[in-house]
Amino acid sequence: MDGAKYISTVNHPIEEPIEDKAVLDVRNLETVFRTQDGDVHAVNDVSFSLRPGELLGIVGESGSGKSVTMMSLLKLLAMPPAEIVGGSVNFGGQDLLSLSLKDLRAIRGGDIGFIFQDPMTSLNPVFTVGYQLMEPLRTHLGMDKKAARQRAVELLELVGIPSASERLRDFPHQFSGGMRQRVMIAIALACDPKVLIADEPTTALDVTVQAQIIEIIKDLRQKLGMAIVWITHDLGVVAGIADRVAVMYGGQIVEYADVDRLYEDPRHPYTKALLQTLPSHGDERDERLVSIPGQAPNLKGPLKACPFAPRCSSVFDKCWTANPPSFDVSINQKSACWLEESNG
Repeated sequence: MDGAKYISTVNHPIEEPIEDKAVLDVRNLETVFRTQDGDVHAVNDVSFSLRPGELLGIVGESGSGKSVTMMSLLKLLAMPPAEIVGGSVNFGGQDLLSLSLKDLRAIRGGDIGFIFQDPMTSLNPVFTVGYQLMEPLRTHLGMDKKAARQRAVELLELVGIPSASERLRDFPHQFSGGMRQRVMIAIALACDPKVLIADEPTTALDVTVQAQIIEIIKDLRQKLGMAIVWITHDLGVVAGIADRVAVMYGGQIVEYADVDRLYEDPRHPYTKALLQTLPSHGDERDERLVSIPGQAPNLKGPLKACPFAPRCSSVFDKCWTANPPSFDVSINQKSACWLEESNG
């Protein structure tokens, strides 16, 4: 595949370890769902870091563990059946996983904002948009009603909603899908978070609205300087917005690299397969979309082999007997593939 077609215009080379200045540092995170049919190991030894102002793309197919990983950070999963069985999440010098739910609530929607996939299920249908915008301002920042209302209007204007002061009185169903997503972004930004987690914020929107939402996020990132984790199944989206990309499969990160390097020289077979699925614009000879053969792995029980082995065109004997560690490919790139061991 010609990776040059998808090279990002973003260029933030990493010249020193990210962990030294990380605003968010996740180490060896493991999350299990206890079910009647056995334990589902949804997140397996995931580690990544995020520095101030950086945008990290988390990419993978549905079921790869992207959303569960991010929801684990703030204990947003129902427990039970979910259980975080290992790891740490360092934010502001404290481990979020060791905090009580009361202390976590002070961080959720405050220092860490979260944009969920479906705004219609995330926004409360019985409260006005104004109330839902003002609530975090009054809860986290202690604003009085007048100040909170003024700030709510500013937030709606910030995300491009016209007639903002009048729209505060409207309910979620009175907004279009794109406008509801803008409201969700406004709520997530209400308390000037240090970190914004965007969980597939454009998935349910048409292409034109998707582009508008992406531009809003890019613009707000420049204006506010916040760090962003962008979860998506679309490598084409992160090409133009991310600084680094973590590719997830089978509940673990299989490749981790600067965005330009990932597109120029993908190393893990799964990353290569994902890039092959991107539409090749301008190739009039063959407009067929490519898919990855096979299905996502069954995550019941610990991984005892490479989870991508059944779908991999480069598989060999060792792939079936042990799950590979993450090998350093270069200073800014890691790949969890046994091919890297043999290449080394």
